[in-house]
Amino acid sequence: MKLHHGLMTGAAVLALGTGMASAQSGDLKFPKGEGAFTWSSLEEFASGHDYSGQSLEITGPWTGADKALFDSVIAYFEDATGADVNYSGSDSFEQDIVISTQSNSAPNIAVFPQPGLVADLAARGSIAELEDDTASFIAENYAAGQSWVDLASFEGPDGNTGLYAFPYKIDVKSLVWYVPEQFEEAGYEVPETYEALKELTEQMASDGVTPWCIGLGSGAATGWPATDWVEDLMLRTVEPAVYDQWTSGELDFDDERVVNAIEEFGWFLQDGYVNGGREAAATTDFRDAPTGLFQFPPECYMHKQATFIPTFFPEGTVVGEDVDFFYFPAPSEGDLGQPVLGAGTMFGITDDSEAARGFIDFLQTPIAHEIWAAQGGLLSPHNGINAEVFANDTGRALNDILLNATTFRFDGSDLMPGEIGAGAFWTQMVEFTTGSADAQTAASAIEARWSELSD
Repeated sequence: MKLHHGLMTGAAVLALGTGMASAQSGDLKFPKGEGAFTWSSLEEFASGHDYSGQSLEITGPWTGADKALFDSVIAYFEDATGADVNYSGSDSFEQDIVISTQSNSAPNIAVFPQPGLVADLAARGSIAELEDDTASFIAENYAAGQSWVDLASFEGPDGNTGLYAFPYKIDVKSLVWYVPEQFEEAGYEVPETYEALKELTEQMASDGVTPWCIGLGSGAATGWPATDWVEDLMLRTVEPAVYDQWTSGELDFDDERVVNAIEEFGWFLQDGYVNGGREAAATTDFRDAPTGLFQFPPECYMHKQATFIPTFFPEGTVVGEDVDFFYFPAPSEGDLGQPVLGAGTMFGITDDSEAARGFIDFLQTPIAHEIWAAQGGLLSPHNGINAEVFANDTGRALNDILLNATTFRFDGSDLMPGEIGAGAFWTQMVEFTTGSADAQTAASAIEARWSELSD
């Protein structure tokens, strides 16, 4: 898992809202019947689920503030069903869940931040397959629903594909951050198409200002921001099925379509387009990269990064006022719709029980998403959520990107083998960014490493 995915948990709270949960399991953060919550969904759920006297163990990657927020959601499940739920978070969740499933000491439910881990455990028979009506619910009630069904479906121990997880709490990466006041003073308009984004980039450069701030630095993980660029550009230049073939290794990394996406990233690295030039882009720490937006005069006007990045904006910066964002737009030509790149978590049943199945049912209710969303830090493609519950306009606007998506795909490098997605892909993108390797050379080097793993 990339370093930045860890930052997308508690840090996202700062980007999306202001409230923090103080509730522990057993307490209700919001009194039932008050506010814009879809209380009817909780009442309907409660009428059909009674788990009095039953206990439920859940583990996942959420600790600290995120654990408190999830506990505040759990409290409503407990209140509705009479079940006793214990959630425990761990920074080493990925290792812990593998060990517990192998030793027959798994929790009832695990919260997975990586689809690849779900795939591994499903193939081993360590995760229970979910019901067909759960897949139908996702397809019908999540925006770009079939994308989510596909992302949560894996091969079981018998080789047949089934739904093994329920997506919940999603992060968006297809974002461009900017300072509205700077755009207004310069007469720039937010682009609504990919073509318009490139035209705006050219216009800024011709006006003598620098369009982009880019930073790939991240210690041992240096290079990952460039992989996000390439992944977003793949989704804007090829069909989603091709993206899936690429991330699974069915499509050669040096295929012309992948090379083209890398070259598209290179277009934004041209002289005059990026603050400090290509070398600076490759070495600037990703946490420092957006500071150029806030200088006077601005060192750059746009910065592409995910929902967590406001954590690293200057202290006191108000999202929606001092800085804002827009969707990294899709091409107007072709039939690729509005793809969104992101990350997120999935719930899987690792020790089957009636209450565990009931909790998956609970996640299908709007209230299970609204309680967290109202406190900040949660985005959801669930169409049934009342947008009024979001803590502010920023949360609503970010969630609209998910709701308007025609396709959603997980971060591609996280779906690849670690030595590729968190190795060769990172390093070769640094080589490409500095100009030490062209797109074809970089892609061929990654393909060669992937082939070695297969031998």
